[in-house]
Amino acid sequence: MKLTFLGTGTSQGIPVIACDCNVCNSTDFKDKRLRTSVLIESENTSVAIDSGPDFRQQMLNCNQKKLDAIVYTHEHKDHVAGLDDVRAFNFKSKKDMEVYASQNVVDALKREFHYVFGEFKYPGVPSVNLNLINKDSIFTVGDIQFNTIEVYHYKLPVFSYRIKDLVYITDANKIEDEEIEKIKGCKVLIINALRKEKHLSHFNLEEALAFSEKIGATRVYLIHLSHLMGKHEEIELPPNIQIAYDGLQITF
Repeated sequence: MKLTFLGTGTSQGIPVIACDCNVCNSTDFKDKRLRTSVLIESENTSVAIDSGPDFRQQMLNCNQKKLDAIVYTHEHKDHVAGLDDVRAFNFKSKKDMEVYASQNVVDALKREFHYVFGEFKYPGVPSVNLNLINKDSIFTVGDIQFNTIEVYHYKLPVFSYRIKDLVYITDANKIEDEEIEKIKGCKVLIINALRKEKHLSHFNLEEALAFSEKIGATRVYLIHLSHLMGKHEEIELPPNIQIAYDGLQITF
């Protein structure tokens, strides 16, 4: 199975608009970060986790011709704003886009993309089929099974997912013990690490490293970085931990 990091930046992306810091001015492609999202692919199935405001560009960047579903983590704009662009896949596949989301996310999608869910639809609007999930859901898209894990983004519940031996966690700074049990034993851990300084609703670098050590995954990839983390190549990490970058592909 393959995972592609479509975006590894926080809500503003990198470079940040109007910022002249050395990270935003970096010429290293690894310091150019779209909003956080990943693509998971098996031999027969392709699933995106989240569709942020860069969704269109991300699909073009990886030349994606087929997408079977979008699985959502939470309702913040940097994770849902690109839903309208599923239209292209509707036109190509001639079927609805399968969407898996919590009630909070479903409510947000219906509010923010009201024209998608109205009784009388304008021709050409996106076509989606909503699948409601909860924190204990185990569901399958094609031949890919997702085990849902609930984490907290300050006080906001966010869904993370385990796919085989890989766990994907974005926008979190608190995980209850019973949910940590769902994570234990994973070999690949993808986790948010916003910056070096402490933050209200995200793990910082020190916290992400401590959690990674607690879990004991063989490989760890840090995502959802802000420009305050520093340049990609200047961040020193243990051998089994690395900063993910846009376009990086891994197998698991």
